[in-house]
Amino acid sequence: MSGPFEALRVIDLSSGQPGGVTTMVLADYGADVIKVEPPGGDPGRAEPASPMWLRGKRSVTLDLSDAADRGRLHALVRGADVVVASFAPGEGEAAEADYETLSALNPGLVYCSITGWGLSGPYAHYPASEPLVAAKSGRMQSFAGVVRREGPAYSAVKTGTHAATQSAIAGILGALLVRDRLGSGQLVETSVLRGMLPYDFRTLIAEQLTPRYPSLLADDPFARFGPDGLPMLGYQPVMTKDGRWIQFANLLEHLVHSSLVAMDLAADVLGDPRYAGTPNGLTPEAREEVRNIMLERVQERTAAEWMEAFSENGNVAAEIVGTAQEALSHPDMEANREVVDMEHPEHGTVRQLGLLARLTETPGEVGGAGPQPGEHTTEVLAEAPRAAWTPPSTNGSPPKHPLEGVTVLEFATIIAAPLGASLLGDMGARVIKVEPVDGGDPIRGLGVGLGAMFGSAKTTASKESICIDLKSERGQEIVSRLIEHADVIVHNYRPGVPDRLGIGYEQAKAIKPDIVWVSVNGYGPDGPGARRPSAHPIPGAVCGGALMQSGVDWPPNGYSSIDDIREASRWFSRANEGNPDPNTSMCVATTAMLGLMARHQTGKGQRIFLSMLGANGYANAEDFLSYDGKAERPTLDRWLHGTSALNRLYRSQDGWVFLAADDDASWGALAAASVNGIGADGRFATAEGRREHDAALTEALEAMFALRDADEWERDLIAAGVGCVNAGAYDSPGAFLLEDEHAQANGLLTDAQHALWGEYRRWGPPSTFSATPGNPHAGVLAGQHTDELLAEAGYSPAEVEALRADNVVWSEVPMELPEPVTVA
Repeated sequence: MSGPFEALRVIDLSSGQPGGVTTMVLADYGADVIKVEPPGGDPGRAEPASPMWLRGKRSVTLDLSDAADRGRLHALVRGADVVVASFAPGEGEAAEADYETLSALNPGLVYCSITGWGLSGPYAHYPASEPLVAAKSGRMQSFAGVVRREGPAYSAVKTGTHAATQSAIAGILGALLVRDRLGSGQLVETSVLRGMLPYDFRTLIAEQLTPRYPSLLADDPFARFGPDGLPMLGYQPVMTKDGRWIQFANLLEHLVHSSLVAMDLAADVLGDPRYAGTPNGLTPEAREEVRNIMLERVQERTAAEWMEAFSENGNVAAEIVGTAQEALSHPDMEANREVVDMEHPEHGTVRQLGLLARLTETPGEVGGAGPQPGEHTTEVLAEAPRAAWTPPSTNGSPPKHPLEGVTVLEFATIIAAPLGASLLGDMGARVIKVEPVDGGDPIRGLGVGLGAMFGSAKTTASKESICIDLKSERGQEIVSRLIEHADVIVHNYRPGVPDRLGIGYEQAKAIKPDIVWVSVNGYGPDGPGARRPSAHPIPGAVCGGALMQSGVDWPPNGYSSIDDIREASRWFSRANEGNPDPNTSMCVATTAMLGLMARHQTGKGQRIFLSMLGANGYANAEDFLSYDGKAERPTLDRWLHGTSALNRLYRSQDGWVFLAADDDASWGALAAASVNGIGADGRFATAEGRREHDAALTEALEAMFALRDADEWERDLIAAGVGCVNAGAYDSPGAFLLEDEHAQANGLLTDAQHALWGEYRRWGPPSTFSATPGNPHAGVLAGQHTDELLAEAGYSPAEVEALRADNVVWSEVPMELPEPVTVA
């Protein structure tokens, strides 16, 4: 069996990248994907990445405004398992291709809707543009301060699109997994806006808890790591002798020490009493002295020379900063076939993303070149009708949640893999997080005080926690009892470590033969980096997102002093924000779902590999391919307003707006609605003219938008058919989620009860299910469920007490909080 989905038929009614990549992944793992396009083809074919996401599909051209063609679509749907659509509200109904219509024809149908803003609320009809969503929802506020100006900054990586894509795949698989027990299909819904939810780790909780505990949250919990936006020493970007930049990602103390040794600074730093406690025990003055020592030392060799030294050391997380195009030749991505070459009839050799994850038993295969519009119309319509899915005669009790009855054991730390496991918990899986006994997951100790707990509240959500010493025989015995009842193991150890801890694949398989074992690490199992450490700055630097986010003028020319280099490193570090972690998390959840679906089809578990580089290639999918004639990835201007005059932030009279009007129809509407004669300027009459005179058009639009308030521009331009939103209404994603009417209408938040601070509202799941909703819960404390889980595993109270006494197991003692301030 080459892929787990060989028995599935998918009808792709979507347009553009989100649905395109969703169905590409399904096709890669064996599904028969039929892309239904309008006459002339999907307008999304104009996107540079379309030769990749069209691969492995068949194309049928149908005019859904024609009754006969709607009948042909209905005939295809009757024998399908899945429909993927990107209709805005009302469009599917007009085409008789909405969920209600199609599910009436085929009750077993899983219908996945991917929109820009969701199916409800006041913004549901807004253009489905990721930058518009990012601007309106507060995502662009996350990049305020990357460059030294006030206000939001353009967000380069299309995180909402990536998360919507991955949650669509995971949601489809979840609905298919429960279809037999449920007796029907259901509607799975996600959106670019909902896809923003995994990326806020702080502001939503801070908005709620700061008024309750103002004295505890007055200071930045991470201020001790670096001043004025500079990173912790282990995450320092450095400039080398040849002007290239290297990004470090040494989160833990021993990795920082290894990097100093590799830079020949063992004596200068680690051996100097002034720098005892490096990195996190230093005084602010000593920390900055060490930073300058590092910056100066790295200028003594070229980037290639340093990377040879770091690779030889084997315990240094570091990579050269580059573009997505350079990443296509990264040796680890090549060795793990995360990039592949495909011959295309129009574009020649296309180097592109490979399979999302390596399933060792049901591997899948990258499909052939994408079809021409309607290439298979005659073939598909002439095929005998495909039998519709029918429920089994005995389907048991209907499940309440998509992953009800699935148990996941998580042996992972920090963000990427743990958040991925939380997403499985949000879908109803029982997730048991196994943490170290010396403080739990290290993410819990990265900051100081209550504010430092906000990140772990997200990465431990929808889980139970037990702390176990995995290096002890008694600890491994506990784990073996847990594995007996597990369906999935997720870990993020480097190769060899799981076997030493008793959780290697063969060890787990001997206990639970059908276990789905998911390995998540930086580089994948093959290639030169297989055993090297990694953290989120590495894929950010390698895969091109951070370089684009830095803008066209980074790095600045003319380094005259160490202060110039410090400022350039601050700039890049702020641009290389944390999105590579949740980018990976989304793929972790999808990967586990691929394994569960394969087990559902074959009855067998398997070993599965996912890397952070591969996952972030998918997050940068718009530019993660190359072929002759491909358009270059857009660049951001010096001040990170946007990519062009018509895809850009502008100051309004009272704040900021974001304009997305870079197609002819939007420009025509904008020209007609302009108030200062822009539409009559002949320089801007054609798309070519607008590109040629981009600076002049920017200047004219700056003058126009300064005349009125942001809300007025949004109201009037949206009504005129132009993408324009108030980009300064909310100073954080958390404020948007708590206060905006549209967020409430789409159910983006859910109530939760935390063991420490009590009631709060947490982020909802990135996809919803009409018949088997998710089951999201609060984050947990380290070892919060240790005693309960041990009792469930058969340990007596006396045995539990002995295990605690010998530090084989552990639980966090909750910090004491003062009485909360009453908030009216």
